[in-house]
Amino acid sequence: MSAFIVRKVLNNNVVIANHPLYGEVILIGKGIGFSRKKDDEIAVELAEKMFVLKNQQEQENYKKLLPQLDEETQTAIIEAIQHISRRVTGQLNEHIHVGLTDHLIFSINRLINGLEIKNPFLVETINLYPFEYEVAREVVEIIKEKTGFGLPDGEVGFIALHIHSAMTNKALAEINQHSQLVTRMLDVIEEQLDIRINKDSIDYMRLVRHLRFAIDRILTGEKVEEPESISLLLKETYPVCYTLSWKLIKIMQQVLQKPVYDAEAVYLTMHLQRLQKKSK
Repeated sequence: MSAFIVRKVLNNNVVIANHPLYGEVILIGKGIGFSRKKDDEIAVELAEKMFVLKNQQEQENYKKLLPQLDEETQTAIIEAIQHISRRVTGQLNEHIHVGLTDHLIFSINRLINGLEIKNPFLVETINLYPFEYEVAREVVEIIKEKTGFGLPDGEVGFIALHIHSAMTNKALAEINQHSQLVTRMLDVIEEQLDIRINKDSIDYMRLVRHLRFAIDRILTGEKVEEPESISLLLKETYPVCYTLSWKLIKIMQQVLQKPVYDAEAVYLTMHLQRLQKKSK
C-alpha cells in the first residue's frame, strides 16, 4: 500500500502529508515529525500507530490549536489520546483530537489562573458512563505525570463526555443536552416527591441509567411493551408516582421532539415508587 509523503513538518509531533487514497492529511503522533524532511516517506503501517486527520475542517481546526500548545503538553495529550484508543473497542471519531485537545488547553489554563469550573453533571456522568469515567481518570494521570498539572474531578467528568462522544460518534452538544435533561428530570422528581435523593445510593444509580436508556429508546424509536393491566394497577396503587412518570415523559417528548410509548410510564413508575419508599 502507498506510503504517506511528507509535505511539511509542523513540529516533532505533527506532519502534513499526502496520500493517493486520502489526499492531504495531518499525521499526529509522538515524535512522528522528528528529523523528517519534505518528500520523506512514512509507511502506512507506521502511520496507523499514529492518528490520521482526514477531514479538512478538522485539519484546519487542529492547526489553529498548535500555536497554543507547548511541545510537552502536546506530547502528553497525544499520549493520552493514544491511551484512550488502546482502551476502547472500535474506532474513535477523529474529532477527539480537536475537541479534547482544545478542552485540555482550556482546563490547564484555568488551573494556572486558579479558576475551577463546577461540573454540574459529575455524579450523573459517573453513573451513566463508568467505563469512560475510568479511562478519563487514567487520562488525567497521564497529563499529571507528563506536565505536572493535576486536573480536578470535575474535569475528569468533562473528559469522560469527550471519550463517550468519540466512541459513539455523537456530538458533544447532544450528549450535554441529554445530561441536562436527566438533571432536570431528577430536580422535578425531588420537588414533586418532596425528597432529597441520596446520590451515592444504588437506587439513584438505577434511576439515572433508566432515564438515560429511556432517552436512547425514544430517540431510536425502540418499542417497549407492557400489559395494560399492570399500567392500570400502578395507576391505582401509586397515583402520585404514576402521575409524575407522565410528567417526566412529557418533558422528554418536549425536549427530544419524539413520541414516547405508554409502557415507559410503567417502568418509570416502578423506579419512582422504589425511590419514594426508600426515602420515607
